[in-house]
Amino acid sequence: MAETLDQEQVQLFRRAFSMFDSGKTGRIEKEKVRTILNTLGHTYDDTELENLLVEEDVEGSGKLDFDSFCRVAVRFAEEDDEALQKELKEAFRLYDKEGNGYIPTSSLREILAALDDQLTGDQLNEMIAEIDTDSSGTVDFDEFMEMMTGD
Repeated sequence: MAETLDQEQVQLFRRAFSMFDSGKTGRIEKEKVRTILNTLGHTYDDTELENLLVEEDVEGSGKLDFDSFCRVAVRFAEEDDEALQKELKEAFRLYDKEGNGYIPTSSLREILAALDDQLTGDQLNEMIAEIDTDSSGTVDFDEFMEMMTGD
């Protein structure tokens, strides 16, 4: 299995990492790595993940920096972009109950808030304004994908 990340994955990881690094300390709690892997739809073996986290957390601080996070996440990352797209589509579909091809920004707010409970209302508004570029109050799948993958 390739242990290298392509630019796209690095961007995706960077984005996920910074969502959880709300204090902008450059480190996130080990527990949050699980959440990120779940959010990105990566499957992992709990014991294997725990061992990797312990391995990367040299100081035993319970936190990982971005490089450590990437080294852990890449083990569970699928090289297959199509798989990632499928997973994001699934996530999107959960919120697009009517099958309209878009979700209200309020649903997006829920997704973002679930990803990081440290985000303030202002930060959420800012992120949503960035994503909802046409101020339609809805986010279509492309806008959602762009936000999640940085494409």
